[in-house]
Amino acid sequence: MSGVIVTDPPKADAKDVEALAGFGVATVSEALGRTGLLGPGIRPIQQGVRVAGTAVTVLSWPGDNLMIHAAVDQCGEGDILVVTTTSPSTDGMFGELFATALQRRGVRGLVSNAGVRDTQELREMNFPAWSRAVSAQGTVKATGGSVNVPVAIDGQVIRPGDVMLADDDGVVVVPRERARATVEASEAREAKEAKARAAFLDGQLGLDRYGLRDTLRRLGVEYRTYEEYTGERS
Repeated sequence: MSGVIVTDPPKADAKDVEALAGFGVATVSEALGRTGLLGPGIRPIQQGVRVAGTAVTVLSWPGDNLMIHAAVDQCGEGDILVVTTTSPSTDGMFGELFATALQRRGVRGLVSNAGVRDTQELREMNFPAWSRAVSAQGTVKATGGSVNVPVAIDGQVIRPGDVMLADDDGVVVVPRERARATVEASEAREAKEAKARAAFLDGQLGLDRYGLRDTLRRLGVEYRTYEEYTGERS
């Protein structure tokens, strides 16, 4: 497998990345029109952590972490390493030593479509990771791949420099050219949700706030007392 290492790709503006870090993954995905989510199979190895950063992408051969070594050289302050493989793999391609090198360079975390290991150590050193699997299975360093090229995870295309946002709910990718607009849309969504939250605390029901009683009637959903319901079924 031949490959390429692309240097100095364009990145989303750092101010927009920091702003997106203030929102949850669910909010940002909704602000993007319910797009950008990596699938539910990409899960955090820790809880209570949210990070945002610019993607440095890795395309590796399954069971081979050579290109992660190459990618470390391309990583810098504020990045998130994004790893996928040419075919499905759950091998533990990433662990404590990689995290040590990346943390030294200011990298904020890992998103992997394969496996990680040394998860206790990663939590202890506060290096967050989201992965397809946790596995102690080791890897080799024998096959070429690519760094900083577009990759796909669960149908989402991730380009170098796109914004990766990850928390307890999963991971969302924001195209770098849409980062500022997504910040603004997320702010508007949070303001709207704040008003709804206040209304619910005051006792209002979603059925009334969102006009859903009419929706139920239009769909033919009817109310029946328990006696009516059981009488109709007897």
